[in-house]
Amino acid sequence: MSDIEKQIKQISRGIQSALGSDRFRIRRELDRIRRKAGKGSDAEKTARALQELSRRLEGSMALRRERIRAVPRISFPETLPITEKKDEIVEAIRRHPVVIVSGETGSGKTTQIPKFCLAAGRGIDGKIGCTQPRRIAAVTVAGRIAEELGEDTGRSVGYKIRFHDKTASEAYIKIMTDGILLAETQNDPRLGEYDTLIVDEAHERSLNIDFLLGILKTLLKRRRDLKLVITSATIDTEKFAAAFDGAPVIEVSGRTFPVEIRWETADEKTENGDGELTHVERAVAAVADILRESRDGDILVFMPTEQDIRDTIEMLEGRKFPDTLVLPLFARLTAADQAKVFSARAARKIIVATNIAETSLTIPGIKYVVDTGLARVSQYNPRTRTTALPVIDISKSSADQRMGRCGRVRSGVCFRLFSEDDYNARPRFTRPEILRANLAEVILRMISLKLPDISGFPFLDRPPEKSIQDGLDLLMELGAIEYAPKDPNAAEGTPPHILTKQGMQMAAMPLDPRLSRMLIEAKQEGCLPEVAVIVAALSIQDPRERPA
Repeated sequence: MSDIEKQIKQISRGIQSALGSDRFRIRRELDRIRRKAGKGSDAEKTARALQELSRRLEGSMALRRERIRAVPRISFPETLPITEKKDEIVEAIRRHPVVIVSGETGSGKTTQIPKFCLAAGRGIDGKIGCTQPRRIAAVTVAGRIAEELGEDTGRSVGYKIRFHDKTASEAYIKIMTDGILLAETQNDPRLGEYDTLIVDEAHERSLNIDFLLGILKTLLKRRRDLKLVITSATIDTEKFAAAFDGAPVIEVSGRTFPVEIRWETADEKTENGDGELTHVERAVAAVADILRESRDGDILVFMPTEQDIRDTIEMLEGRKFPDTLVLPLFARLTAADQAKVFSARAARKIIVATNIAETSLTIPGIKYVVDTGLARVSQYNPRTRTTALPVIDISKSSADQRMGRCGRVRSGVCFRLFSEDDYNARPRFTRPEILRANLAEVILRMISLKLPDISGFPFLDRPPEKSIQDGLDLLMELGAIEYAPKDPNAAEGTPPHILTKQGMQMAAMPLDPRLSRMLIEAKQEGCLPEVAVIVAALSIQDPRERPA
């Protein structure tokens, strides 16, 4: 056996001891050198290339040994229900490529599952990535896990949200928004930075979550070393299990603190029988009742829109309740303002929030929840090709999530501003966003993310064929896409369309394709400032919204 063959064999044997992110690259480089050597290339050149590759391999192996040595000490709070299932979940992660954990609100799955993955030996070959639907959840969850490991955020546990990355290269756990992980697939389709991925709050079924689940389903076939954990707070886990070839489902009970539900009666909807009160007025009246009958426990009020939050806060502050602090919570708030709801205060907190507070976040001290039963949900109408943002009744699962916010640290009371019959008539789950979204926007995004053709993409819920065709027709009309040139070597599932120059500009704007097309045309016609005002008015949820 020649020296070159010996070196190739030695490198080949050592690849498994390298970091996961390096294995693929080293293996590919070794195959290239092997092919060249087989064709009789310069032996000296080949030896130099193998020496360089051997140095890279040794560096990667040393980093991996250091990661094994530096794993932080892990402890698990005995008080959390999920801790009882620790051994079962850890064993399932070791044995199966995909594990689904269904946990009720307050079970502790968001903070403990990344640590279970560490306990299962994950996080060595690459990071344990965990997605959250919202930025505030990503930041607070990272802070909580770091605190439980006895560290500051940014060492073993980091987070990455838009415009802010606080993750060290040697971190074991990285918490990020689902949009961040989706964006990372563009530069690294194999997601080599991670050896384990956790998709948290998958029951929310946003477009980002559905995209990620489809991408990961395809990726698992190419990366046998990757593990996926899907967590859902509802009982709709059969769909996830079926989508991932019968993956095991582990059910975790929530905390057992009792929550008393108080339903609204028809009399409470009206004031002295004279005209119906708005949901804002009824919520303020419920808060006043709570403050009258009890002296402790913070209050969380769910409102559908930012404007409703402002109106509610104005009315509550106008009543000048003693020793209370009224705080807003919605996605557009700055991180510093959002953090105020978690801080300990002497005054009794009344937090008025959108459905951002429905999942992921544990706000300490909440004893009372006032639920209007409403949320703002985008709905696309293919017939008129318009997206509306109506305020609609939430599903039963969303109402149960809201109720669970007050039973997390002690017994609580949930005031539902709707009747029990109304609740029973509501759908079990919220419709997935893919079934009510503008598919022109979805298709544009999929092509820009270089995802497979929408017709063959493994969505959990497949959009109707007519809606897909409508989306393609609209993008063609707008000049955003064109048919791709015929390529006999194209991979299966390659989209039949490509973005035009205009389409690339449109994909870079987080707007409805027709609005982004208006801006491009306005620039060409020299009337951009005027059209920008119109587009701004058409793109926001509520024209009454204004900067804080």
